[in-house]
Amino acid sequence: MAVDTRKFDQDLEALKIDRTGRRDPASPPRWATVWILTGIAVIVALLVWLGFRTRGAGAMRVEIVRVTPTVTAAEPGVVLNATGYIVAHHRIQVTGKVTGKVAWIGVEKADRVHKDQVLVRLEDQEYRAQVQQAEGNVANLEARLREMQNGSRPEEIAAAKANLVQAQADLENARVTLERQRGLTEAGVLAKQAYDDAVARNDGQKARVEALQKQYELVRLGPRQEQIDAASGALGQARGQLDYYRTLLDSTLIRSPIDGTVLEREVEVGEFLTTSFVGDKGAKGYVVALADLNDLQVELDINQDDFAKLGPRQRGVVTTDAYPDRKYDGAIDEISPQADRQKATVQVKVKVLHPDEYLRPEMNARVAFLADSPERAAAGAVSKPRIVIPAAAVRDGKKVFVAIDGRAAERTIKVRSTSSQGIEVSDGLTGGEDLIVSPPAGLKTGDQVVRRN
Repeated sequence: MAVDTRKFDQDLEALKIDRTGRRDPASPPRWATVWILTGIAVIVALLVWLGFRTRGAGAMRVEIVRVTPTVTAAEPGVVLNATGYIVAHHRIQVTGKVTGKVAWIGVEKADRVHKDQVLVRLEDQEYRAQVQQAEGNVANLEARLREMQNGSRPEEIAAAKANLVQAQADLENARVTLERQRGLTEAGVLAKQAYDDAVARNDGQKARVEALQKQYELVRLGPRQEQIDAASGALGQARGQLDYYRTLLDSTLIRSPIDGTVLEREVEVGEFLTTSFVGDKGAKGYVVALADLNDLQVELDINQDDFAKLGPRQRGVVTTDAYPDRKYDGAIDEISPQADRQKATVQVKVKVLHPDEYLRPEMNARVAFLADSPERAAAGAVSKPRIVIPAAAVRDGKKVFVAIDGRAAERTIKVRSTSSQGIEVSDGLTGGEDLIVSPPAGLKTGDQVVRRN
């Protein structure tokens, strides 16, 4: 039987394995490649994440604000704008001259008072007793001095003379008795002892007569001038002591030294007032603070770069944040004789020429200084950006830190003025910087910083 070999060859060819699409044994499988690439990506991401965590852990967390400049056009004729505070020209803390417990208070804060008005009265029993004692001492010394000046009374002189006459009579009697005793003794009638007794009595009477004679002269002449002078000096001393105690008594009434307004009331009834210690607790050092609100100034810190724009008695316009629509005429009244080295400023005080009841001490105020010539007026009318930063960002009066790419950088600034809004900077910042507020004490240029959330 004949066999069809062609069909067999076709079937055998169909059973062969096609090796044309088989991978290269040296190359890895596709699934392995995918897993390897995925693992590498995960490792890289983990390393990046750990790098940020490590960087954040070593960096200082700080508060950062963006510096934003504001552009304001200067008013025509204004050479300089400065900000400051309204202050009383003369602020007086009224104190007492003596210590004691407060018995009465007659004023409240914001009360208007006039000169010599009684503000506070202290307990005065001790001081009244001292005055009474001193008055008694003066009266006693006055009577003693009058007695010396008037001399002895006639009755005293008569009594002294009578005592002298009696002593002289006794002396005469003793003399006669002595003569008699001498004769009898020489005759041998009496003993020698009787004669000696008579001699002693006679000598004693002589001494007594001499003493009474001197006493009579003293009584008749009166006190010596030196004694009168000594008594007069003692009286003057006592009168001075009395005046001193009267002054202390009067000082228990504390009076106002000026016409003004009560800014502060520091004591209450029952508190102890002293002249040597001031504290929030215990004894107080002063009773009220007064000021004349018709004599107000604006206190300004002018940057040294702008100081040359001002002159003595230069005039300006004063405005306040509380009442920006109210304007007051002012003039430079006081310029500090020395500059502030740390702030690089000079303190200037502008007198408010016509203040009213709207102005209060410690208000924020702005002064627009007016030019005194057309040339200076033209130079002053220039628009310029105004940069105000928080006061807490400034270190040592002239240093700030900014954050650049996560690191701190120190900048030196120039301060134009200070106010409740912050510190106005004239140089060192242009705007747009990330300013570090309240920089840590150990912060320096190059340190890593991150924004505090």
